[in-house]
Amino acid sequence: MSRLSRTRRQITGVSLIELMIAMAIGLVIMLAVIQVFAASRSAYQLSAGLARVQENSRFAMDSLQRELRMAGHFGCVNDQAHAQQATNSLHSTLITTHPALDFTRSIQGYEATDTSPGDPLTLAATPATGGNAYSPALPPQYAAAMTNRVNGSDIVALRYLMPDGVPVISTGGSADKPVFNFDAARLSVLQSGLTNPGLFGVSDCLSATVFQASAVSNSAGSVTFNTATNNATNFTALYTAGQANLYRAESVVFYVGYDAATRQSQLYRVRFTATPGGALTAQPPEALVEGVENMQLLFGQDRQLAATSPTGYIDRQGTATAVEASLADKSQAWRRVGAVQLGLLVSSPDPAAAKRPTGDAELTSLGVTFTVPNDTRMRSVYQTTIALRNRLYGN
Repeated sequence: MSRLSRTRRQITGVSLIELMIAMAIGLVIMLAVIQVFAASRSAYQLSAGLARVQENSRFAMDSLQRELRMAGHFGCVNDQAHAQQATNSLHSTLITTHPALDFTRSIQGYEATDTSPGDPLTLAATPATGGNAYSPALPPQYAAAMTNRVNGSDIVALRYLMPDGVPVISTGGSADKPVFNFDAARLSVLQSGLTNPGLFGVSDCLSATVFQASAVSNSAGSVTFNTATNNATNFTALYTAGQANLYRAESVVFYVGYDAATRQSQLYRVRFTATPGGALTAQPPEALVEGVENMQLLFGQDRQLAATSPTGYIDRQGTATAVEASLADKSQAWRRVGAVQLGLLVSSPDPAAAKRPTGDAELTSLGVTFTVPNDTRMRSVYQTTIALRNRLYGN
């Protein structure tokens, strides 16, 4: 056999059948790899979605708990104890026409209609916003500040004195128009996060007064009370240097709003504040936590609703509507709220690559059952009960 024949026999190629078998085996392997990749990607998205839901819900719960627990704080004695004194030692010089300045109600809820325990609620992929169906009715000042509010979600307003204050080292002016002096080095404590606040409270263990300052001297360390835009009356209580503290007064509203840019609902906060001598304004809504789609609230009231001392037993739970109906004196009704049940429906920011399984447990928050859109987002409900520490009996 010649060398050329041997060479030709060595370079003979594969047959068509062998090629097809090889391609079929390769295709099966590729399909298996794709399936493994798709399953891994789906598992990753589910895990990431659940992690984001848990992270956001934990942050939302912590934020609301800290704020709700401050309700009723008016110095060394809370608003409930001040109101029980014969002279009603909780005072305010502020006008009463704006709900954000009603410091006689440290907490007040607004119940979205048709969201009482036992009611069903259908959520749309793009929720309706700006409705005014609340009980009690949402004040127009709040409605104007929260135009992106999601319909069907409750709202809560909080008013209190900030936890940190500064001692009053001396006083000036007159009894009805005092000047409070403090250590200027502690100005940042008094401001508590705002650069030029104008709403303050002064308190000792006998009384507390909320007011708007007409002037604040950062260098001298003084807060002057005089005629100002939001003041309606003068001081009626005396405060002694060395016994009283100054605090910044806080008025905030929490709600669920829709962000068209991210196409997601979020937990928002609106702060109402005024500069010294200036008009009360609503700050732009602050987005706190993404993915919060609904907030439900129930309020626990003390067993004793009359003007006598509370018992310390919270034995009735109800909506904001029920609290409003419990007493003719609405301020007294809200002052007997000692606990809040909070329920949040939270979704993942991105699709979780899985449809909600048929027959899966319904999402229910404080008795409200949700029908959610089939947009493949991970969703979960988180609930907690928050004791208002400034309303605990004996404080």
